[in-house]
Amino acid sequence: MRLSAPTILLLAAGLAGCTSQARDVLTPVAATAPGTSQVDMLVATTRSAAGAKPGEMFTGERAQGLSFAEITVSLPPDGQRKIGDVQWPAQNPGDPSREFVTTRADPLDEAQAMARLNGRVATVPGKRVLVFIHGFNNRFEEAVYRFAQIMHDSRAPAVPLLFTWPSRGKLFAYTYDRESATYSRDALEEILQRLARNPQVADVSVLAHSMGNWVTLEALRQMSIRNHGLPKKIGSVMLAAPDVDVDVFRTQIAGIEAPATKFSMFVSQDDQALAVSRRVWGNVARMGAIDPEAEPYRSQLQKERITVFDLTKLKTDDSLKHGKFASSPEIVRLIGGRLVEGQPIDQDHEGIGGRMGLIATGAASTIGSAAAIAVTAPLAVVDGRARDNLGDRMEQLGGDAADTLRSTAHVVPLPQQ
Repeated sequence: MRLSAPTILLLAAGLAGCTSQARDVLTPVAATAPGTSQVDMLVATTRSAAGAKPGEMFTGERAQGLSFAEITVSLPPDGQRKIGDVQWPAQNPGDPSREFVTTRADPLDEAQAMARLNGRVATVPGKRVLVFIHGFNNRFEEAVYRFAQIMHDSRAPAVPLLFTWPSRGKLFAYTYDRESATYSRDALEEILQRLARNPQVADVSVLAHSMGNWVTLEALRQMSIRNHGLPKKIGSVMLAAPDVDVDVFRTQIAGIEAPATKFSMFVSQDDQALAVSRRVWGNVARMGAIDPEAEPYRSQLQKERITVFDLTKLKTDDSLKHGKFASSPEIVRLIGGRLVEGQPIDQDHEGIGGRMGLIATGAASTIGSAAAIAVTAPLAVVDGRARDNLGDRMEQLGGDAADTLRSTAHVVPLPQQ
């Protein structure tokens, strides 16, 4: 059997870090354990409510409007976990001493959500909010647990707000997910507009990963056109491994007038998932896999004042190279520590840049925001990879899948390392 190009893409995207995990983990547990940490987040979503399944809360189907929730996730003691990993419960209820568990999951109406947001912002230095937008193939609980992990491991001084769009969390729902991301751009713009108008909020940082970059750029472009420029409160936008056509990106970013906003991007030319995506989308390069030193990208990035961190030379055990931070917790701590101290990553050529092959290009020399700190957490964990259906699909695909993927990797032109 010969696989179609979309099937190859979906299979490649789902192969990273597959593990078994429990479902319906959002049913709150009462058990506690010494040394655990709590992450409280607000959620805005265009997903449909799960109804009679409280442990799921929201499905992968589309709702007619925005819904809100407040969720608290308990993380096991740091000595019992690895930075960059989510310790999924093997079964319900989870063991808080060894696994992530949910301790609160409350639906909110709009007024309640705004009141909770204002109360939390008042307690955070700088009155910052970090909005996170996940990528393809994420069930609701996956997006929640991944964001909790990022907030904890990065120690980002911000109120976490998860914007989650209707991803079915299935390996073979790529086209549905892409359309759902587009469907959700108005809702994301609405959230950003509310934050920008809120007098209690002083700074808004945005962190997007993979397909989440598509809905983010669309929302920001709309916002800029509507407002005649992005509000000054949108202080930082982080684009991690953007799965966006380079030509489409050029038109999107050209439509965003944002003199006060610091844009940063993390790319890797050996990103195998984006290489397959390139093949599927007509062999047009994906923005997350460009060489930022090559033209026309270098001039374009400088013109748009986008700081680019090229992670191509960063060696990890991430076979798809789509989220290298996940494979090296030491690098996460090192980069995070430098950013917390307010030092640019490329400041010391014999330091971080020299040891990791990490290159920063662009007009800005530093990011200097809560989102910059947050993005030092593993980017691969943003996209959920624990897929129950992968095993079933692999049985259907048979041995031809691996051969097809290998042959595709040879067809797609990949830069030399």
